Amino acid sequence: MTKLLEVKNLVTHFVTQDGIVQAVNGVSFEVNQGEIVALVGESGCGKTVSSLSVLQLIPQPPGKIVDGKVIFAGMDLLKKSKEEMQKIRGSRISMIFQEPMTSLNPVLTIGRQLTEGLQFHLKLDKKEATRQAVELLKSVGIPHAEGRLNDYPHHFSGGMRQRVMIAMALACEPQLVIADEPTTAVDVTIQAQLLDLIRNLTLRLNTALIIITHNLGVVARYAQRVYVMYAGQIMEQGTAIDVYHNPLHPYTAGLLGSVPRLDEPRRTRLQPIDGQPPDLIAPPQGCPFAPRCVYVKPECKLKRLPLVEINPGHFTACLVAQEGALPWKKILSLK
Repeated sequence: MTKLLEVKNLVTHFVTQDGIVQAVNGVSFEVNQGEIVALVGESGCGKTVSSLSVLQLIPQPPGKIVDGKVIFAGMDLLKKSKEEMQKIRGSRISMIFQEPMTSLNPVLTIGRQLTEGLQFHLKLDKKEATRQAVELLKSVGIPHAEGRLNDYPHHFSGGMRQRVMIAMALACEPQLVIADEPTTAVDVTIQAQLLDLIRNLTLRLNTALIIITHNLGVVARYAQRVYVMYAGQIMEQGTAIDVYHNPLHPYTAGLLGSVPRLDEPRRTRLQPIDGQPPDLIAPPQGCPFAPRCVYVKPECKLKRLPLVEINPGHFTACLVAQEGALPWKKILSLK
């Protein structure tokens, strides 16, 4: 497969009154053309900041991309000017934000917001842009599409607003779409419909897709490859099948073990991950998961562990797994 996006050693910090928050600390990942990749982890682990860094959307100040490279189609996006990034965002890389309630401009009609990108990037006249906007709304399942162009965002439900956001993201047929928790503010019954819609449309266009989520069910259903993030770092990476059936990091195992299952007996106790995520102003010297890990070794606390390939295409930053032991598999086998 052709490599489309390669993020190398990305470091993004935020300056606060209490100190420098190391939100993303040496993250590396890649996405191939037409591939569906998931960034998964709990809230605050750096998933969204990583994606915003790719698009140079980090507010400066207080944020700053300190180091790293973002190679997209052979170009380093971090070296592009604001004007150059404006031409790339929306046309070659698009983003579906997690809050459709606040992502749409409340004082502009849906039609105006859809045609704006078409006219700017594709240089279409108003008539042709309007025609394509109608087709886009139809493609995402909005009924009476032509009549809805003059409606404002508050005329739409949350699910319909997110459909509009999907239409806007795919309007110029980008090479890469980043979906940041695309079903956060949507009813559970609508979530699967929207995710199926995103997947089907991106597959039809051969568009690569990055899904940012904390929902392991979403990862299992849609992603081909997975990057597990914790405290601004990648803990594990591999195919979705490998990560689910053979987790090589205790944090990944903890995430999988904490998911309730319908086939469990009633009153079965959940298995939480004890402890709290580290303070990113003063993160641990070694593995960031070490303070919460029940399998921790003294060496884990001394220095940061690199990702090591244990099985073909399956990497982990865990010393225990690198030594060949996977004690957490016994716990998972009981579920």
